[in-house]
Amino acid sequence: MTRATNKLSATAIAKRKGRGRLGDGGGLWLNISHSDAKSWVFRWVTAGVAREMGLGRFPDVSLAMARDRAAQCRRLVADGLDPKAERDRENEPTFAECAEMFLAQMEKQWLNEKHRYQWRMTLTDYCGPIRSLRVSRIGTDDVLKVLNPIWQDKHETASRLRGRIERVLDYAKARGWRDGENPALWRGHLKNVLPARQKLTRGHHAAMPYEQLPELIRRLRDAEALSARALEFLILTAARSGEVLGARWDEIDLERKIWTVPAERMKLKKEHRVPLSERAMELLTPLLELRTSEYIFPGQKPGRPLSGMAFAMLMRRMKADQYTPHGFRSAFRDWAGDKTSFQREVAEAALAHKVGDATELAYRRSDALEKRRALMEAWARFCDVPPTSNIILLQAK
Repeated sequence: MTRATNKLSATAIAKRKGRGRLGDGGGLWLNISHSDAKSWVFRWVTAGVAREMGLGRFPDVSLAMARDRAAQCRRLVADGLDPKAERDRENEPTFAECAEMFLAQMEKQWLNEKHRYQWRMTLTDYCGPIRSLRVSRIGTDDVLKVLNPIWQDKHETASRLRGRIERVLDYAKARGWRDGENPALWRGHLKNVLPARQKLTRGHHAAMPYEQLPELIRRLRDAEALSARALEFLILTAARSGEVLGARWDEIDLERKIWTVPAERMKLKKEHRVPLSERAMELLTPLLELRTSEYIFPGQKPGRPLSGMAFAMLMRRMKADQYTPHGFRSAFRDWAGDKTSFQREVAEAALAHKVGDATELAYRRSDALEKRRALMEAWARFCDVPPTSNIILLQAK
């Protein structure tokens, strides 16, 4: 770069039109585009290779400001440093900031609201030890500080969290804020440090033991949130989350105490009738009186039901998020098998499961509604029994 500096003047810069470059000396150049937009560039040579970096647009960055920035760059070059790398290092985000940038990019393609929530929640709640660290400074020991406390107790959460940390740090590397091996990498790295995890069976949902349900029901009734009413309704009907959250008032036959879920909202795409227990009807009565929507459990947005994350957030507040809403169906099925003499087919029909082969199904056209009503009444009574009670549950006749 030339020794002569301060060649330009504000007047000369203002008058110059047309694409090209004006040199101020000392590696500082004013770049002018075909649209007459002007921006500052610093150029230098390292190991025989010409390099350059932008210093800002003119007139946002004045001539005096550009000269100050160029002078700083020359000092770095004189010390054997790369001005661009040093600037990028100063702008390097913390893990929390990088995670937020990564999510802002990725969430656009994630249509599942629950998926978006879980990514954001895990990268926030579990990553305390690394959230304030600059991404280039995060090493294996830092990642282990995050994973070790939950690696054995929360197997699936810990595994997913490791993968999410790896994705964020890969994003940081792609943006030029990191280099080298990813400290959250599993194969060939953390696999050799962390103990083998006990894997959950694919497709199974963590279920609360049915003995704990009466206590949970009591806590739900003490809660004021609409999501608590919805979760109790889910438990009492042994229904799926989507069926409950999407439930409409026109699906309820108040006189016959039946909830008819249309085929399009059922997993097997077959209409399902749910006999409503007395407690389920009691739960619906005040909601009907305060009805403001076609949905039984309306959300904050007009014309929309409760969010798909309503149950997960409620259970998290209740410190019960080690279990899943879907797991209450398993609790119901375990209770029916362990504590009652209702036929297996009746319990399976209550869960809207397909039972038997094609021939058997052809002959069994009834949905055993009244038998299922007796089952659901017994289930509601069980959920209402205090844990210390010696009451014996009535069995099916």
